[in-house]
Amino acid sequence: MSKLFSTLIKKMPAESQERIKKKTIALKKEMALAGLRQARKLTQAQLAKNMKVNQVAISKFENQSDLYLSTLRKFLAGMGADLKVVAKFPDAEITINQFSSSKPVKQKTIKMAKVKFKAVQRPSKQPLGKKTNG
Repeated sequence: MSKLFSTLIKKMPAESQERIKKKTIALKKEMALAGLRQARKLTQAQLAKNMKVNQVAISKFENQSDLYLSTLRKFLAGMGADLKVVAKFPDAEITINQFSSSKPVKQKTIKMAKVKFKAVQRPSKQPLGKKTNG
């Protein structure tokens, strides 16, 4: 017969219960995007609908380790959150307002490299209808 986890916790020493409680709080403060979405009780399909993208895009976002801040902002906005970027120094925490959702983010223009193509010479073809001797 299986036991409820809460029942097992209650039987643990108070020290262990406190340690588990602290670890749980710490884990709730740090999450991957997939965990955050699940904690908000959203499916990938629901979030995709909120963001006006397809479900595959959500899966890709959740599995990337490097995202543009604008993409992360949209992902979080789809869950009803705002993005806040904070620089943590030993003596202070500074909010970087350049990335707040109220200000438009300046996108850098990507210049396309000029590519030279070599002309490929094709063998000359006889015009249609002309017969060759041979």
